[in-house]
Amino acid sequence: PDDLTKAAPPAHKLHKSDAPSCEIATETCHPFRLCDLEAATKNFENRIGSGGFGIVYYGKLPDGREIAVKVPTNDSYQGKKQFTNEVSLLSRIHHRNLVAFLGYCHEDGRNILVYEFMMNGTLKEHLHGRDKHISWIQRLEIAEDSAKGIEYLHSGCTPSIIHRDIKTSNILLDKQMRAKVSDFGLSKLVAEESHASTNVRGTLGYLDPQYYISQQLTEKSDVYSFGIILLELISGRPPISAMTFGDHFRNIGPWAKFYYESGDIEAVVDPAISGEYRDVHSVWKVAETAVRCIDADARRRPCMAEVVKEVQEAIALERPPSEASALERRASFPFSPAGARSGTVRSHDMIMDNLMREEDESSSFPNTLRHPELR
Repeated sequence: PDDLTKAAPPAHKLHKSDAPSCEIATETCHPFRLCDLEAATKNFENRIGSGGFGIVYYGKLPDGREIAVKVPTNDSYQGKKQFTNEVSLLSRIHHRNLVAFLGYCHEDGRNILVYEFMMNGTLKEHLHGRDKHISWIQRLEIAEDSAKGIEYLHSGCTPSIIHRDIKTSNILLDKQMRAKVSDFGLSKLVAEESHASTNVRGTLGYLDPQYYISQQLTEKSDVYSFGIILLELISGRPPISAMTFGDHFRNIGPWAKFYYESGDIEAVVDPAISGEYRDVHSVWKVAETAVRCIDADARRRPCMAEVVKEVQEAIALERPPSEASALERRASFPFSPAGARSGTVRSHDMIMDNLMREEDESSSFPNTLRHPELR
C-alpha cells in the first residue's frame, strides 16, 4: 500500500492542540547534532536549492545515505513557526509520495530540517528549465504520484492536513523520476467538524481565488492548485505569463479552459510532447480533470481520490492491458467538451487580475501574500 505507516506510532492521531514544538517532535523523529550535519554537508558547501523559507544543501551521512539539509534564512517569528510546524507534522506522517523527513537540528539557535535527497530536483525545473524533457507517460506518472501524496494528507490523516502551497517547485523527483510532495511549512491541520477562517497563504498562480476571497480554507484549495499543475503538465507553460497566453489571458486556467471547451486540445498541448502520446483521449481526460479542479465553485471540484482515479485511467489509455479494454475506455469518454459551461472563465480572470494588479509576471509569494492579511 502507499500508506507507509509502519514507521509511525500506532494509531496516533494528529491533533490541533498538539503544540508544534521541538520537545514534542523529539519523541517521534531523529535529532541531528550540528557537527554531524556540518560534516555531512562539508560545512554547508554544496547548495542545491533555495526558497522563501531557506537554503537547501546536499549532504551524505556516514552510512552512505544522501540527504537534503534545509537551513532557514528567516529568523522571524513566522519563520520559526514554519519550522516547528513542519517538524511537528512530518514526524507523524509517512507515505511513499511524501518526501521522507529524517530529522532536525535545534542547536546554537539554528533550526535545520533534514530530508531524503531527491536526485532529479523539482518538477518545475523539468517543465520549464532548458534542455529538460519529460515524456507524456512520465508526466502522467508524476501526476499520479503527487496526487496520491495529497490524497493521503486529505484522507489518510486524522484530522486532515491541507498543504496550502501545492506547486511544481514543491513536487520533487527521485532518481527513478517518481514524484513526492515536499515543503509542509505552510500546512494546516483541519478539525473534522469545521474549516475555520485563516490568514491567506500560498503562491500566486496556484492560489485558489475562492480561498483568497473568503479566507475559508478547505481541502478544495489544494485541489485547485493541483489542477493548475495538471495544466502545466499538459501544456509545459507556467501558471502566469503576460505573453505566453496571447492577448486575452494571463493565467493558465482560463486560457486552457477556453481551448478545452472549444474542443481544441492541441492548442493546449506542449509542443515537446505533441504526437508523443499513443491515445489523445488520455490528454482529454487529464484536461477534463484539471478543468474540474479549478472550477470557480469549490463544491464542484473533485476530491483527490477522484483525481487519482482519473489520472490512473489516463495512464491506462497510454498503457492499455489489451486493445479491447482500450476501445472500451475510448468509447466511454466524450472526445470534445465543447458544449460545456464557460461562464467561469471571465469571473476567474477578474479575480486573478485583481490579485496580479500590482505584481509583474515573475511574482510569487512562497510564504505570504503582499496584500494585507485579513484575520
